[in-house]
Amino acid sequence: MNDPRIAFFDRIAADWDHSGQNPQETIDRLSQLDEHLRLTPGLDLLEVGCGTGQITGWLASRVAPGRVVAVDFAEAMLAQARAKRIDAEFRRCDVCADRLPSRTVDLVLCFHSFPHFRDQHAAMKNLAGALRPGGRLLVVHLASIAAINAFHDGVGGEVAGDHLPNEPQWNRLLAAVGLRRTVWIDREGLFVLEGVLDDKQ
Repeated sequence: MNDPRIAFFDRIAADWDHSGQNPQETIDRLSQLDEHLRLTPGLDLLEVGCGTGQITGWLASRVAPGRVVAVDFAEAMLAQARAKRIDAEFRRCDVCADRLPSRTVDLVLCFHSFPHFRDQHAAMKNLAGALRPGGRLLVVHLASIAAINAFHDGVGGEVAGDHLPNEPQWNRLLAAVGLRRTVWIDREGLFVLEGVLDDKQ
């Protein structure tokens, strides 16, 4: 894989947990989104772009005895996550290129990761294919679309231009893979998108 983002995230992995927002503060904020996350015992969850596993243990505790599979394309990030000995399965996976197992999870969560998918159409097809009928795709950011896009442009380098789609673009992405949009929130401090796979698929 020649995606320059991989080397970028590998390079910053060792310092990731000590820069930016405190991981516990992130979990505290996510805990306030229960009505959207709906993390229930027995849910099988795919966390996409898990990074160093900052929220993976929390997710695993919420869905147990369901399982969390956490994937990332940066091996150095995964090494940091595995060192935490979290009760989850960590796999290296580029969701733009590496095929995910079909119809194996109830929820796909992309938290602070979707802008970094270089081929968002391919990623969406892959993620939708991993969902069981009635399963949900959730894309969550603790900032608005405008703030996320401006932040990445400000960082520059490999992640400049890593943007969340706008609303019409999201609608096209969802429709192309058979997902029905059920939640849309884009406001200061929060972005939530939910798409549901039809039970008949």
